[in-house]
Amino acid sequence: MAHLVLASTSRYKAAVLRRAGFQFEAVSPEVEERLQPDESAEELALRLALEKAQAVAARYPDAFVVGADQVVEFEGRILGKPGSSEKAVQQLERMSGRTHRLITGIAVVRGSDIAQELVIHHMNMRPLSPAEIRRYVEADQSHDTAGAYKIEQRGITLFESVSGPDPSAIEGLPVMSLIRLLK
Repeated sequence: MAHLVLASTSRYKAAVLRRAGFQFEAVSPEVEERLQPDESAEELALRLALEKAQAVAARYPDAFVVGADQVVEFEGRILGKPGSSEKAVQQLERMSGRTHRLITGIAVVRGSDIAQELVIHHMNMRPLSPAEIRRYVEADQSHDTAGAYKIEQRGITLFESVSGPDPSAIEGLPVMSLIRLLK
């Protein structure tokens, strides 16, 4: 199989690929993650995944380059990565006891060939007390992730149910989709 390159330096995405048995190189795509006017959450996730893959594919024309991006949509609004513990607490307080969508876009680029897929999960968060939220954010340091939670760590305890087609997508990289796209 041709060389696989992950267009990301995210340790979360790399961990997903490693657990699935992939050998790969991780390269920073250096793409600005900015919402375009009137862009939906689905469009944003797919566009950023493709932009990341294309940016790296320009440097690795013979490789399969994988780009992925996640977007949280809550009550019709796109939520970014909180960036600080206090903002993570605020985000989780708003989502407590409610459902949000976690939208993951993935793109595979090799030369001029492009394949993309979108994976959507409905995340039903259980009602959380302010103390539970603060303890969680302190334990997982979740300020650098979409939705302010790390499902692969203690974040799983925040949810009543999760509905969607590919559990690995929740961690940032949908492996089932990746395998389909590579074929």
